[in-house]
Amino acid sequence: MLAKTSRPPQQSDTLSLSDPRAPGAVQRTVFLNDTTLRDGEQAPGVAFTRREKIEIAEALAEAGVPEIEAGTPAMGDEEIETLRSIVSLNLPTRVMAWCRMSEADLMGAVAAGVRIVNLSIPTSDRQLAGKLNKDRAWALGMVTKTVSLARSLGFEVAVGGEDASRADPDFLCRLAEVARSAGAFRLRLADTLGVLDPFSTYALVRRVAAASDLELEFHAHDDLGLATANTLAAVMGGARHASVTVAGLGERAGNAALEEVAIALRQTARAETGIAPSALGPLAELVSAAACRPVPRGKAIVGADVFTHESGIHVSGLLKDRATYEALNPELFGRGHRVVLGKHSGLAAVEKALADEGITVDVARGRAILERVRAFAVRTKANVPSEVLLRFYEDTFTEAALRLRRSAAMGSAS
Repeated sequence: MLAKTSRPPQQSDTLSLSDPRAPGAVQRTVFLNDTTLRDGEQAPGVAFTRREKIEIAEALAEAGVPEIEAGTPAMGDEEIETLRSIVSLNLPTRVMAWCRMSEADLMGAVAAGVRIVNLSIPTSDRQLAGKLNKDRAWALGMVTKTVSLARSLGFEVAVGGEDASRADPDFLCRLAEVARSAGAFRLRLADTLGVLDPFSTYALVRRVAAASDLELEFHAHDDLGLATANTLAAVMGGARHASVTVAGLGERAGNAALEEVAIALRQTARAETGIAPSALGPLAELVSAAACRPVPRGKAIVGADVFTHESGIHVSGLLKDRATYEALNPELFGRGHRVVLGKHSGLAAVEKALADEGITVDVARGRAILERVRAFAVRTKANVPSEVLLRFYEDTFTEAALRLRRSAAMGSAS
Protein backbone atom coordinates (compact mmCIF):
# COMPACT_ATOMS: atom_id res chain seq x y z
CA MET A 1 0.00 0.00 0.00
CA LEU A 2 1.20 3.48 -0.82
CA ALA A 3 2.29 5.86 1.90
CA LYS A 4 -0.42 8.25 3.02
CA THR A 5 0.19 11.95 2.54
CA SER A 6 -1.11 14.61 4.89
CA ARG A 7 -2.49 17.10 2.37
CA PRO A 8 -3.62 17.34 -1.24
CA PRO A 9 -0.60 17.82 -3.53
CA GLN A 10 0.07 21.34 -4.71
CA GLN A 11 1.30 22.25 -8.17
CA SER A 12 4.92 22.26 -7.06
CA ASP A 13 4.44 18.65 -5.92
CA THR A 14 2.30 17.31 -8.69
CA LEU A 15 4.40 18.87 -11.42
CA SER A 16 7.81 18.57 -9.83
CA LEU A 17 9.39 17.82 -13.19
CA SER A 18 8.80 21.44 -14.12
CA ASP A 19 10.01 22.90 -10.84
CA PRO A 20 12.59 25.55 -11.82
CA ARG A 21 14.57 24.64 -8.71
CA ALA A 22 15.15 21.12 -10.00
CA PRO A 23 18.37 20.46 -11.96
CA GLY A 24 17.73 20.42 -15.71
CA ALA A 25 14.10 21.39 -15.21
CA VAL A 26 12.00 22.33 -18.23
CA GLN A 27 9.99 25.52 -17.98
CA ARG A 28 6.31 24.89 -18.72
CA THR A 29 3.21 27.02 -18.49
CA VAL A 30 0.86 24.31 -19.81
CA PHE A 31 1.28 20.66 -18.87
CA LEU A 32 0.39 17.93 -21.32
CA ASN A 33 -1.10 14.64 -20.18
CA ASP A 34 -0.58 12.13 -22.97
CA THR A 35 -3.24 9.43 -23.05
CA THR A 36 -2.08 7.55 -26.16
CA LEU A 37 -1.67 4.37 -24.10
CA ARG A 38 -5.22 4.63 -22.74
CA ASP A 39 -7.58 6.67 -24.92
CA GLY A 40 -5.41 6.25 -28.00
CA GLU A 41 -5.56 2.48 -27.68
CA GLN A 42 -9.35 2.69 -27.55
CA ALA A 43 -9.35 3.58 -31.25
CA PRO A 44 -11.08 0.81 -33.24
CA GLY A 45 -8.68 -2.00 -34.08
CA VAL A 46 -5.74 -0.62 -32.07
CA ALA A 47 -4.16 -2.99 -29.54
CA PHE A 48 -0.64 -2.37 -28.22
CA THR A 49 1.55 -5.16 -26.89
CA ARG A 50 3.33 -4.70 -23.57
CA ARG A 51 6.62 -4.11 -25.37
CA GLU A 52 5.00 -1.48 -27.60
CA LYS A 53 3.48 0.29 -24.60
CA ILE A 54 6.84 0.38 -22.88
CA GLU A 55 8.58 1.73 -25.99
CA ILE A 56 5.92 4.41 -26.44
CA ALA A 57 6.15 5.40 -22.78
CA GLU A 58 9.93 5.72 -23.08
CA ALA A 59 9.58 7.82 -26.25
CA LEU A 60 7.01 10.09 -24.62
CA ALA A 61 9.32 10.69 -21.70
CA GLU A 62 12.23 11.33 -24.06
CA ALA A 63 10.10 13.91 -25.90
CA GLY A 64 9.53 15.79 -22.64
CA VAL A 65 5.94 14.76 -21.88
CA PRO A 66 5.52 15.35 -18.13
CA GLU A 67 2.59 12.98 -17.52
CA ILE A 68 1.21 9.89 -19.24
CA GLU A 69 -2.08 8.11 -18.70
CA ALA A 70 -0.70 4.62 -19.22
CA GLY A 71 -3.69 2.34 -18.91
CA THR A 72 -6.82 1.08 -17.18
CA PRO A 73 -6.26 -1.39 -14.31
CA ALA A 74 -9.85 -2.64 -14.57
CA MET A 75 -8.93 -4.32 -17.87
CA GLY A 76 -7.25 -7.09 -15.89
CA ASP A 77 -3.97 -8.67 -14.90
CA GLU A 78 -2.20 -8.10 -18.22
CA GLU A 79 -2.92 -4.37 -18.11
CA ILE A 80 -1.87 -4.18 -14.45
CA GLU A 81 1.42 -5.91 -15.20
CA THR A 82 2.04 -3.58 -18.13
CA LEU A 83 1.43 -0.59 -15.87
CA ARG A 84 3.82 -2.05 -13.32
CA SER A 85 6.44 -2.48 -16.01
CA ILE A 86 6.14 1.16 -17.07
CA VAL A 87 6.25 2.39 -13.46
CA SER A 88 9.37 0.29 -12.82
CA LEU A 89 11.26 2.17 -15.55
CA ASN A 90 11.39 5.25 -13.28
CA LEU A 91 10.97 7.49 -16.30
CA PRO A 92 11.20 11.29 -15.89
CA THR A 93 7.42 11.50 -16.31
CA ARG A 94 4.44 10.88 -14.04
CA VAL A 95 2.58 7.63 -14.75
CA MET A 96 -1.18 7.78 -14.19
CA ALA A 97 -3.88 5.08 -14.27
CA TRP A 98 -7.43 5.75 -15.46
CA CYS A 99 -10.10 4.41 -13.11
CA ARG A 100 -13.81 4.55 -12.69
CA MET A 101 -15.08 6.06 -9.48
CA SER A 102 -14.98 2.70 -7.69
CA GLU A 103 -13.10 0.92 -4.92
CA ALA A 104 -12.42 -2.09 -7.15
CA ASP A 105 -10.66 0.07 -9.73
CA LEU A 106 -8.60 1.71 -7.00
CA MET A 107 -7.43 -1.69 -5.79
CA GLY A 108 -6.30 -2.43 -9.33
CA ALA A 109 -4.34 0.82 -9.34
CA VAL A 110 -2.71 -0.20 -6.05
CA ALA A 111 -1.65 -3.48 -7.66
CA ALA A 112 -0.30 -1.58 -10.67
CA GLY A 113 2.02 0.47 -8.47
CA VAL A 114 1.05 3.89 -9.81
CA ARG A 115 1.02 6.92 -7.55
CA ILE A 116 -1.58 9.00 -9.37
CA VAL A 117 -5.07 8.12 -10.60
CA ASN A 118 -7.69 9.78 -12.72
CA LEU A 119 -11.08 8.90 -11.22
CA SER A 120 -13.69 9.36 -13.92
CA ILE A 121 -17.41 9.93 -13.45
CA PRO A 122 -20.22 11.06 -15.81
CA THR A 123 -21.24 14.67 -15.23
CA SER A 124 -24.07 15.25 -17.71
CA ASP A 125 -27.61 14.39 -16.76
CA ARG A 126 -27.87 12.41 -20.01
CA GLN A 127 -25.01 10.09 -19.06
CA LEU A 128 -25.82 9.88 -15.35
CA ALA A 129 -29.39 8.82 -16.03
CA GLY A 130 -28.97 6.97 -19.32
CA LYS A 131 -25.86 4.99 -18.46
CA LEU A 132 -26.05 4.57 -14.68
CA ASN A 133 -29.63 5.43 -13.74
CA LYS A 134 -28.18 7.90 -11.20
CA ASP A 135 -28.46 11.61 -10.50
CA ARG A 136 -26.23 14.56 -9.59
CA ALA A 137 -26.45 13.97 -5.84
CA TRP A 138 -25.18 10.43 -6.32
CA ALA A 139 -22.26 11.70 -8.41
CA LEU A 140 -21.21 14.22 -5.77
CA GLY A 141 -21.43 11.57 -3.07
CA MET A 142 -19.30 9.15 -5.08
CA VAL A 143 -16.66 11.82 -5.64
CA THR A 144 -16.44 12.54 -1.92
CA LYS A 145 -16.33 8.86 -0.99
CA THR A 146 -13.93 7.59 -3.66
CA VAL A 147 -11.52 10.51 -3.74
CA SER A 148 -11.25 10.33 0.04
CA LEU A 149 -10.54 6.60 -0.18
CA ALA A 150 -7.91 7.17 -2.87
CA ARG A 151 -6.21 9.81 -0.77
CA SER A 152 -6.19 7.46 2.23
CA LEU A 153 -4.40 4.93 0.01
CA GLY A 154 -1.76 7.54 -0.74
CA PHE A 155 -2.77 8.36 -4.31
CA GLU A 156 -2.62 11.78 -5.88
CA VAL A 157 -6.06 12.18 -7.39
CA ALA A 158 -7.41 13.89 -10.48
CA VAL A 159 -11.15 13.75 -11.06
CA GLY A 160 -12.31 13.18 -14.62
CA GLY A 161 -15.59 14.82 -15.56
CA GLU A 162 -16.91 12.67 -18.40
CA ASP A 163 -19.22 14.46 -20.86
CA ALA A 164 -18.55 17.78 -19.13
CA SER A 165 -19.31 19.57 -22.39
CA ARG A 166 -22.98 18.60 -22.04
CA ALA A 167 -23.19 19.08 -18.27
CA ASP A 168 -24.74 22.00 -16.38
CA PRO A 169 -21.85 24.44 -15.76
CA ASP A 170 -23.19 25.18 -12.28
CA PHE A 171 -23.01 21.48 -11.47
CA LEU A 172 -19.42 21.34 -12.74
CA CYS A 173 -18.51 24.21 -10.42
CA ARG A 174 -20.07 22.33 -7.53
CA LEU A 175 -18.26 19.17 -8.56
CA ALA A 176 -14.94 21.03 -8.60
CA GLU A 177 -15.44 22.22 -5.02
CA VAL A 178 -16.47 18.77 -3.80
CA ALA A 179 -13.45 17.21 -5.50
CA ARG A 180 -11.09 19.79 -4.01
CA SER A 181 -12.55 19.34 -0.53
CA ALA A 182 -12.09 15.57 -0.81
CA GLY A 183 -8.42 16.02 -1.69
CA ALA A 184 -8.25 16.03 -5.51
CA PHE A 185 -5.70 18.34 -7.13
CA ARG A 186 -7.26 18.57 -10.59
CA LEU A 187 -10.53 18.35 -12.50
CA ARG A 188 -10.59 17.13 -16.09
CA LEU A 189 -13.30 18.68 -18.24
CA ALA A 190 -13.90 16.17 -21.02
CA ASP A 191 -15.57 17.01 -24.31
CA THR A 192 -16.33 13.31 -24.60
CA LEU A 193 -18.41 13.53 -27.77
CA GLY A 194 -16.48 16.37 -29.38
CA VAL A 195 -19.46 18.73 -29.52
CA LEU A 196 -17.81 21.99 -28.45
CA ASP A 197 -16.39 24.80 -30.54
CA PRO A 198 -13.58 27.13 -29.40
CA PHE A 199 -16.02 29.79 -28.19
CA SER A 200 -18.11 27.46 -26.06
CA THR A 201 -14.95 25.75 -24.79
CA TYR A 202 -13.50 29.05 -23.64
CA ALA A 203 -16.76 30.02 -21.92
CA LEU A 204 -17.09 26.68 -20.12
CA VAL A 205 -13.50 26.57 -18.84
CA ARG A 206 -13.54 30.21 -17.83
CA ARG A 207 -16.79 29.66 -15.90
CA VAL A 208 -15.38 26.75 -13.88
CA ALA A 209 -11.99 28.42 -13.39
CA ALA A 210 -13.67 31.50 -11.95
CA ALA A 211 -15.62 29.42 -9.44
CA SER A 212 -12.80 27.22 -8.12
CA ASP A 213 -9.05 27.29 -7.56
CA LEU A 214 -8.81 23.61 -8.49
CA GLU A 215 -6.43 23.01 -11.38
CA LEU A 216 -8.25 22.32 -14.65
CA GLU A 217 -7.43 19.96 -17.49
CA PHE A 218 -9.21 19.87 -20.84
CA HIS A 219 -9.73 16.63 -22.76
CA ALA A 220 -10.86 17.18 -26.35
CA HIS A 221 -12.25 14.84 -28.99
CA ASP A 222 -12.05 15.63 -32.69
CA ASP A 223 -15.51 14.71 -33.99
CA LEU A 224 -15.92 18.20 -35.49
CA GLY A 225 -12.23 18.59 -36.35
CA LEU A 226 -11.86 21.15 -33.55
CA ALA A 227 -9.92 19.26 -30.87
CA THR A 228 -6.71 21.27 -31.16
CA ALA A 229 -8.55 24.58 -31.50
CA ASN A 230 -10.73 23.73 -28.51
CA THR A 231 -7.67 22.83 -26.45
CA LEU A 232 -6.06 26.19 -27.21
CA ALA A 233 -9.33 27.90 -26.28
CA ALA A 234 -9.39 25.96 -22.99
CA VAL A 235 -5.89 27.21 -22.21
CA MET A 236 -7.03 30.76 -22.91
CA GLY A 237 -9.98 30.14 -20.58
CA GLY A 238 -7.79 29.06 -17.67
CA ALA A 239 -6.91 25.38 -18.12
CA ARG A 240 -3.26 24.67 -17.34
CA HIS A 241 -3.37 20.99 -18.26
CA ALA A 242 -4.28 19.49 -21.62
CA SER A 243 -5.02 15.88 -22.53
CA VAL A 244 -3.52 14.78 -25.85
CA THR A 245 -2.56 11.72 -27.89
CA VAL A 246 0.19 11.19 -30.44
CA ALA A 247 -1.09 12.05 -33.93
CA GLY A 248 -4.57 12.46 -32.42
CA LEU A 249 -5.08 8.69 -32.09
CA GLY A 250 -8.28 7.88 -30.23
CA GLU A 251 -11.91 6.84 -30.31
CA ARG A 252 -14.00 7.76 -33.35
CA ALA A 253 -12.29 10.80 -34.93
CA GLY A 254 -9.57 10.82 -32.27
CA ASN A 255 -8.29 13.31 -29.71
CA ALA A 256 -6.30 16.53 -29.68
CA ALA A 257 -2.92 15.72 -31.19
CA LEU A 258 0.12 16.07 -28.94
CA GLU A 259 2.25 17.56 -31.70
CA GLU A 260 -0.42 20.03 -32.82
CA VAL A 261 -1.19 21.31 -29.32
CA ALA A 262 2.47 21.61 -28.31
CA ILE A 263 3.55 23.47 -31.43
CA ALA A 264 0.40 25.58 -31.78
CA LEU A 265 0.75 26.82 -28.20
CA ARG A 266 4.40 27.62 -28.81
CA GLN A 267 3.95 29.15 -32.27
CA THR A 268 1.15 31.43 -31.10
CA ALA A 269 3.15 32.38 -27.98
CA ARG A 270 0.25 31.33 -25.76
CA ALA A 271 2.18 28.78 -23.71
CA GLU A 272 5.25 26.57 -23.47
CA THR A 273 4.84 22.84 -22.92
CA GLY A 274 8.48 21.78 -22.79
CA ILE A 275 7.99 19.24 -25.58
CA ALA A 276 11.02 18.71 -27.86
CA PRO A 277 9.91 19.48 -31.44
CA SER A 278 12.60 17.25 -32.97
CA ALA A 279 11.14 14.22 -31.14
CA LEU A 280 7.64 14.60 -32.56
CA GLY A 281 8.22 13.00 -35.97
CA PRO A 282 9.92 9.83 -34.67
CA LEU A 283 7.30 9.59 -31.90
CA ALA A 284 4.46 9.73 -34.42
CA GLU A 285 6.12 7.07 -36.56
CA LEU A 286 6.57 4.80 -33.53
CA VAL A 287 2.92 5.07 -32.51
CA SER A 288 1.77 4.76 -36.11
CA ALA A 289 3.67 1.50 -36.56
CA ALA A 290 2.33 0.06 -33.29
CA ALA A 291 -1.24 1.09 -34.18
CA CYS A 292 -0.92 -0.08 -37.80
CA ARG A 293 -2.23 3.32 -38.89
CA PRO A 294 0.02 5.24 -41.30
CA VAL A 295 0.52 8.93 -40.55
CA PRO A 296 -1.36 10.85 -43.29
CA ARG A 297 1.07 12.67 -45.59
CA GLY A 298 -0.66 15.97 -44.91
CA LYS A 299 -0.91 15.50 -41.13
CA ALA A 300 -0.05 18.76 -39.39
CA ILE A 301 3.47 18.93 -37.92
CA VAL A 302 4.44 15.28 -38.51
CA GLY A 303 3.11 14.45 -41.99
CA ALA A 304 5.61 13.68 -44.76
CA ASP A 305 4.40 16.55 -46.95
CA VAL A 306 4.08 19.43 -44.47
CA PHE A 307 7.38 20.93 -45.65
CA THR A 308 6.99 19.91 -49.30
CA HIS A 309 6.24 22.48 -52.00
CA GLU A 310 4.99 22.08 -55.56
CA SER A 311 3.04 25.23 -56.46
CA GLY A 312 5.01 27.46 -58.80
CA ILE A 313 4.08 30.66 -57.00
CA HIS A 314 5.12 29.19 -53.65
CA VAL A 315 8.39 27.74 -54.90
CA SER A 316 9.34 31.00 -56.62
CA GLY A 317 8.82 32.83 -53.34
CA LEU A 318 10.63 30.21 -51.27
CA LEU A 319 13.71 30.37 -53.45
CA LYS A 320 13.92 34.11 -52.75
CA ASP A 321 12.93 34.05 -49.06
CA ARG A 322 11.91 30.88 -47.21
CA ALA A 323 9.71 32.86 -44.82
CA THR A 324 7.37 33.81 -47.68
CA TYR A 325 5.72 30.38 -47.54
CA GLU A 326 7.09 28.69 -44.40
CA ALA A 327 5.80 29.85 -41.03
CA LEU A 328 7.38 26.85 -39.29
CA ASN A 329 11.10 26.21 -39.61
CA PRO A 330 11.50 22.54 -40.65
CA GLU A 331 14.93 22.46 -39.02
CA LEU A 332 13.17 22.82 -35.65
CA PHE A 333 11.80 19.33 -36.27
CA GLY A 334 15.03 17.87 -37.60
CA ARG A 335 13.74 18.13 -41.16
CA GLY A 336 14.25 20.20 -44.26
CA HIS A 337 11.92 21.57 -46.89
CA ARG A 338 11.54 19.83 -50.23
CA VAL A 339 10.58 21.08 -53.66
CA VAL A 340 8.82 18.56 -55.92
CA LEU A 341 7.76 18.78 -59.54
CA GLY A 342 4.13 18.30 -60.53
CA LYS A 343 1.15 19.80 -62.34
CA HIS A 344 1.38 23.11 -60.46
CA SER A 345 5.13 23.59 -60.78
CA GLY A 346 6.60 26.64 -62.48
CA LEU A 347 9.76 27.38 -64.39
CA ALA A 348 11.70 28.32 -61.25
CA ALA A 349 11.11 24.85 -59.79
CA VAL A 350 12.29 23.12 -62.94
CA GLU A 351 15.40 25.28 -63.09
CA LYS A 352 16.10 24.58 -59.40
CA ALA A 353 15.63 20.81 -59.79
CA LEU A 354 17.97 20.71 -62.78
CA ALA A 355 20.50 22.94 -61.02
CA ASP A 356 20.54 20.39 -58.19
CA GLU A 357 21.62 17.87 -60.84
CA GLY A 358 24.36 20.24 -62.08
CA ILE A 359 22.44 21.29 -65.19
CA THR A 360 21.68 24.82 -66.38
CA VAL A 361 19.00 25.41 -69.01
CA ASP A 362 17.83 28.42 -70.94
CA VAL A 363 14.25 29.65 -70.64
CA ALA A 364 13.03 28.04 -73.86
CA ARG A 365 14.32 24.61 -72.94
CA GLY A 366 13.08 25.03 -69.37
CA ARG A 367 9.56 25.75 -70.55
CA ALA A 368 9.63 22.73 -72.85
CA ILE A 369 10.64 20.53 -69.92
CA LEU A 370 7.92 22.10 -67.76
CA GLU A 371 5.29 21.04 -70.31
CA ARG A 372 6.50 17.45 -70.04
CA VAL A 373 6.50 17.65 -66.24
CA ARG A 374 2.89 18.80 -66.08
CA ALA A 375 1.72 16.17 -68.57
CA PHE A 376 3.49 13.45 -66.58
CA ALA A 377 1.86 14.59 -63.33
CA VAL A 378 -1.63 14.54 -64.83
CA ARG A 379 -1.09 11.14 -66.43
CA THR A 380 0.48 9.38 -63.44
CA LYS A 381 -1.03 11.31 -60.48
CA ALA A 382 2.51 11.54 -59.09
CA ASN A 383 5.44 13.91 -58.77
CA VAL A 384 8.27 13.69 -61.26
CA PRO A 385 11.30 11.77 -59.96
CA SER A 386 14.81 12.95 -60.83
CA GLU A 387 15.50 10.16 -63.35
CA VAL A 388 12.38 11.09 -65.31
CA LEU A 389 13.29 14.77 -65.18
CA LEU A 390 16.72 13.98 -66.64
CA ARG A 391 15.09 12.00 -69.43
CA PHE A 392 12.85 14.99 -70.16
CA TYR A 393 15.95 17.14 -70.29
CA GLU A 394 17.65 14.86 -72.78
CA ASP A 395 14.55 14.51 -74.96
CA THR A 396 13.81 18.22 -74.85
CA PHE A 397 17.38 19.04 -75.80
CA THR A 398 17.02 17.01 -78.99
CA GLU A 399 13.59 18.40 -79.78
CA ALA A 400 14.71 21.94 -79.07
CA ALA A 401 17.69 21.51 -81.39
CA LEU A 402 15.44 20.26 -84.16
CA ARG A 403 13.07 23.17 -83.70
CA LEU A 404 15.95 25.63 -83.85
CA ARG A 405 17.18 24.08 -87.09
CA ARG A 406 13.72 24.25 -88.64
CA SER A 407 13.30 27.84 -87.51
CA ALA A 408 16.69 28.77 -88.92
CA ALA A 409 15.92 26.99 -92.15
CA MET A 410 12.59 28.77 -92.54
CA GLY A 411 14.30 32.08 -91.87
CA SER A 412 16.84 31.44 -94.59
CA ALA A 413 14.16 30.41 -97.08
CA SER A 414 12.25 33.61 -96.56
